[in-house]
Amino acid sequence: MPSVAELRARVARAEERIRRWIVETPLEVSPLGPHLKFENLQHTGSFKARGAFNKLLGLSSGELAHGVIAASTGNHGAAVAYAGGKLGVRARIVVSGNADPGKVAAIRALGGEVETHGDDSAVAETHARGVGQIEGIPYVSPYNDLEVIAGQGTVGVELGRQLPRADVVFIALGGGGLLAGVAAWLQAAWPGVTVVGCSPENSAVMVASLQAGRILELESKPTLSDGTAGGVEKGAVTFGLCQDLGAELLTVTEAEIRRAMRLVHQAHQVTVEGAAGVAVAGYLRQAERWRGKTAVAILCGGNVSPAVLRSVL
Repeated sequence: MPSVAELRARVARAEERIRRWIVETPLEVSPLGPHLKFENLQHTGSFKARGAFNKLLGLSSGELAHGVIAASTGNHGAAVAYAGGKLGVRARIVVSGNADPGKVAAIRALGGEVETHGDDSAVAETHARGVGQIEGIPYVSPYNDLEVIAGQGTVGVELGRQLPRADVVFIALGGGGLLAGVAAWLQAAWPGVTVVGCSPENSAVMVASLQAGRILELESKPTLSDGTAGGVEKGAVTFGLCQDLGAELLTVTEAEIRRAMRLVHQAHQVTVEGAAGVAVAGYLRQAERWRGKTAVAILCGGNVSPAVLRSVL
């Protein structure tokens, strides 16, 4: 298993590699209490563009000759399609049957070739990886790939430039790519910082797995945080990294996620998706604990369907 130090070195390389292709997103103090990192303003509306660009830019022209394949509930697929379009690489995206229709439409609009398989993100990931192996094309994992994780970790590099120090950072936790990359960087940049991985109660597979000490196969219930929903791939490199990084873990209810999304919209006039609401809900749950301290919550994405947005607001 790769070490945290190795991941940190990869994050530094990723920052140099992808800088011209991504947006340095704003960091603002919120009336809600924490600093908010607006990754919902990143290309394609989520942090996923960082990992997608880092992975594709690290592949040779020969490896990219027949395109790449990825699996995604939406944001990762959109990011791979976008990066592929910018770099002239064919992008095939496998989505699960329960993927948000608006996000699937966005993938197609960005030039991604959409294929549907299974009813869970983990099933779609396994299928896409298998197709990649059979056809000899690179599989771009949403989280189980060190170059993807390193790309996501550049959020942490930006935070280190934008703030001299923070005491705690709240990060949505699904497959663990964003948490692993950001925590690996910030634990060196801000020694002693607390990182809190936040998941919805309705789909907290990584949280339960970390608590059990092994990757579990658990059923997920519907959640507003579709970007973190679903299973964790067996042997996922993020599992060991998250163990070593020692983030605190918490789960939040659907009511807390809905409230957090609504409060961010009211305070900042921006739309955030459920996964971003999870991180803010985590902060709000612990607001008293961090009163007088510098807290950050990462708004990891802003892609939400009109129907879901209406139900939240």
